[in-house]
Amino acid sequence: MNINDFIVQVALPEHRVFAEEICDEMAESAKARGTGIAKRSPEYVAGKMADGKSVIAFHKDGSWAGFCYIETWSHGQFVANSGLIVSPKYRKAGLANAIKHKIFELSRQKYPKAKIFGLTTGLAVMKINSDLGYEPVTYSELTQDEEFWKGCQSCVNFEILKMKERKNCMCTAMLYDPVEQKHDAAKKFADELNKNPTLYERFMSIKQKLVLKSKDPNKKGLKSLFLLFTVLFK
Repeated sequence: MNINDFIVQVALPEHRVFAEEICDEMAESAKARGTGIAKRSPEYVAGKMADGKSVIAFHKDGSWAGFCYIETWSHGQFVANSGLIVSPKYRKAGLANAIKHKIFELSRQKYPKAKIFGLTTGLAVMKINSDLGYEPVTYSELTQDEEFWKGCQSCVNFEILKMKERKNCMCTAMLYDPVEQKHDAAKKFADELNKNPTLYERFMSIKQKLVLKSKDPNKKGLKSLFLLFTVLFK
């Protein structure tokens, strides 16, 4: 099985019949990872399909294979590509990568001036984001919209987020800024992770120590950590 076995497209209103299956799989995946996501109803997901703000993937046999949707925050200044999910039977075929690229393209088309961001603890997503030009940033550089942060309440690390006054947590914040267009470091980061995935474990180990020990994560600066990480393994 490879990526040529799938169709990845902007979701259409008639795809709402898959909304409940998608929501169920999102919940199961979050439970298996031990992390929380903003819980969405089938009606909410169907609304994203109707508005042309989501991407859906199908296997060539017609079965649902994956999904992701767009959310906007701070009056359209920030965009998040949320709810990325791939059906368990179709994982490890490169589908998550294809969906992320498609939803990123759709986000850039609909919101060309918006900053695109995400929070992740996963190596695969981190690599994809870096390849797209996202760079690790401090939480202060993300949207401060209260509705967005409510989505973290179901995560096992929510108490850490509260303790750090929403300045940091176990997730790595990543941001694509269309204005700066300075993504050489992000590309290098992606290349290093592709060459040696064990570097990710070292990155997360350093980050965890900073999160748990630092009294002021902003002064520590995850950007500095990121830049240090990229030069340590030249």
